[in-house]
Amino acid sequence: MNIKKHIPNLITLINLFCGCIAVVFISEANYLMAFYMVCLGIFFDFFDGFFARLFKVSSPLGLQLDSLADMVTSGVAPGYVMYSLFTNSAHELGTNPAIPFLGFIITLGSCYRLANFNIDTRQTDSFIGLPTPANALFILSLPLVLEFSDSLMVLEILTNQWVLLAITLCSAYILNAEIPLFALKIKKFTVKDNVLQIVFLLISLIMVIALQYLAIPLIIIFYVLLSVVNNMFLKK
Repeated sequence: MNIKKHIPNLITLINLFCGCIAVVFISEANYLMAFYMVCLGIFFDFFDGFFARLFKVSSPLGLQLDSLADMVTSGVAPGYVMYSLFTNSAHELGTNPAIPFLGFIITLGSCYRLANFNIDTRQTDSFIGLPTPANALFILSLPLVLEFSDSLMVLEILTNQWVLLAITLCSAYILNAEIPLFALKIKKFTVKDNVLQIVFLLISLIMVIALQYLAIPLIIIFYVLLSVVNNMFLKK
């Protein structure tokens, strides 16, 4: 039996396991541990593809398995977090008990993106639409911003159901929008060929040091905006 061909799939299943644990932590309102488990799942999500290419054992099974694992780690988990944020927020949209379930629109958007990604041959070297792991980090960071921020303005914004609804709809849209986003993969080890990636990483590092958890959603927004600006220059 060729053990190498099973290693990437095993790593993918570990990603799924991390996602399942994250969902449990979300149900217990332990958002910090849920965030860490999603981060760990995303880490394994990166390396399953790495080892598949390294061992030259990429397969249709691995592709489908990867999407199914991501559906939990980067689809169900962020949808559940948004559901929880709706549940714990002020009732600007009314007291209808169905309102919090709108948070799972993120899960639906993630599902559609993952299915579409498998058949979209344009996304081999870069992305079209926000990748589900990046979106998951954005959503999973919101309760941490609430927990660790002392700003009353931030508290009012992230407990407003209209704001949460806007974030939910924007999240589902940007996952599937026809917006090219640059990849962080470094193919040529020269500064000239990686200026965009270097600038993004340096500014992101400064933001993390200065803003801590608040930096995470801002970094994702910055990533999208930087990609849009870069696209404008490329068209010229």
